[in-house]
Amino acid sequence: MKKTIVSMALTIILIAASSAIAAPLDVFKGQKGNLDIAGGTAHIPVMKEAAKRIMSANPDIRITVAGGGSGVGVKQVGEGLVTIGNTGRALKEDEISKYGLVSFAFAIDGVAVVVNPANKVDALTTQQVIDIYAGKIKDWKELGAEPGSINVFGREDGSGTREVFTDKAIKKGELAPFVNVVSSNGAMKTAVAQDKRAIGYVGIGHIDNSVKAPTFDGMVPSQENAANGKYKVTRNLYMNTKGEPQGLTKLFIDYIFSPEGAEITKDSGYIPVPAKK
Repeated sequence: MKKTIVSMALTIILIAASSAIAAPLDVFKGQKGNLDIAGGTAHIPVMKEAAKRIMSANPDIRITVAGGGSGVGVKQVGEGLVTIGNTGRALKEDEISKYGLVSFAFAIDGVAVVVNPANKVDALTTQQVIDIYAGKIKDWKELGAEPGSINVFGREDGSGTREVFTDKAIKKGELAPFVNVVSSNGAMKTAVAQDKRAIGYVGIGHIDNSVKAPTFDGMVPSQENAANGKYKVTRNLYMNTKGEPQGLTKLFIDYIFSPEGAEITKDSGYIPVPAKK
């Protein structure tokens, strides 16, 4: 009899645990509708994985995820073209007042300088990077690498990644007119991976073996160092809505902040931020 009671208790516990695990997606049962998301490209891995899981659990929900950069995220959500506009920077006061936007910071990300894996440079300083982007250092031999002109890549105006890099990595320094502009973290990685003399910058969550991130002022650009404050070139990733989110939009944002959503954020290379209460 005792064994039967223990067995039943264990079964109840296992069912309860299973229900708890499924709970974040359960809230989408019976829901229908479309959710369009656009903006910061650093957000895309998190948004796409969350969308995939939600749509797998409920095929009556359709979620689209696009990039375009932080400026696009603000404009499109403000004008009602998308439901969630992502930014890799905090909203500006005029953006909030113009569109009535509400922000939700869900992750911490660092921005790292990257070079081609074949490049011998393993360490850079703030001053060296300032001088590279200003056009004062033009050849890799000045940095102890194989001689050759430095091909400098940057992001488009309105990019949150660019804003953080400009403010925190090069201290609002001058940008030379010859900087090659690309429109996403993915495009930046491709450009640097294909050019042995390239230098650029990406969100730390995008670093893989296709690019190399030298130490910056002696600090390894990792999410751990970004989270504990040792690495200073950091930013929050935000989801933004026009007014307080309702319905499916609110459910999606709540899911990103759920334990399952936090795991998606972490698996995408970022540090999850708890929801504000």
